[in-house]
Amino acid sequence: MNFGKFIFNPILLLLVSYCMQAQDETYVLGADSQRQHGVPQGVVTKFSWESKIYPNTKRDYYVYVPAQYDPKKPAALMVFQDGHAYVKEDGDFRVPIVFDNLIHHGEMPVTIGLFVNPGYWGEVPPENPFRSQNRSSEYDEVTDLYASFIITELLPELEKNYNISHDSNMHAICGLSSGGICAFTAAWFRPDFFHKVLSQIGSFTDIRGGYVYPALIRKSAKRDIKIFLQDGSGDLNNQYGDWWLANQQMASSLKYRDYEYQFVTGTGSHSGKHGGAILPESLRWLWNDIAH
Repeated sequence: MNFGKFIFNPILLLLVSYCMQAQDETYVLGADSQRQHGVPQGVVTKFSWESKIYPNTKRDYYVYVPAQYDPKKPAALMVFQDGHAYVKEDGDFRVPIVFDNLIHHGEMPVTIGLFVNPGYWGEVPPENPFRSQNRSSEYDEVTDLYASFIITELLPELEKNYNISHDSNMHAICGLSSGGICAFTAAWFRPDFFHKVLSQIGSFTDIRGGYVYPALIRKSAKRDIKIFLQDGSGDLNNQYGDWWLANQQMASSLKYRDYEYQFVTGTGSHSGKHGGAILPESLRWLWNDIAH
């Protein structure tokens, strides 16, 4: 039998696709991801930005402000990579709805949401922001550049209009796939600013050297960060690495160094289905030292 031809048989590929879809269909959104009667709704506003740290790039970003926001009181901040995916109210995550519900019930603090898309070149943004030309350069690099971009470029814009806490314990960052490793990288290099990390199907693989983190965690001085990891056994396995194995190695290293962390596993594929289904649970744990 010619195994090369067999592997790329369209019927086999269709079967693999069906199995992955079936794995993801086991994850459904709960009540916290649905609009609830009597819960005040926050406001989402869209903006655009031309970066100096990432020259010649433009991007869209969105700001969520909860109904309970009081300018006299410093608000928490949570940053999301691939902001378009998280801010959609009919997507896998529905963060504005989840924020509305959890803030209303006192399960997380009053939090400003900053949803940032990756940068693109030229005048017209890509139809699919996941395909933005600068995404990998921003998200997969093991440097402090992206954290500096958030802290020195976008944060001052936010602070022109909103009172944001300067306490790192009130700052969280979240992403999926390359955005997941980006969230961890931002906190790793700037724990003085980002204390809380939510990584979903994080790409701790060899796209741009991110495979080093399990060893770095074990050998480096412990950072003051709190981490929630999510991944599934059906995640990617390709020339860049094994996502499922990489996330297990991350969790093992965090445990070895006695970090405050959670690792929620499942059978899902490289998608937002599992992460979206457990997003309320993830946020409750991440903010349980602040919420009241």
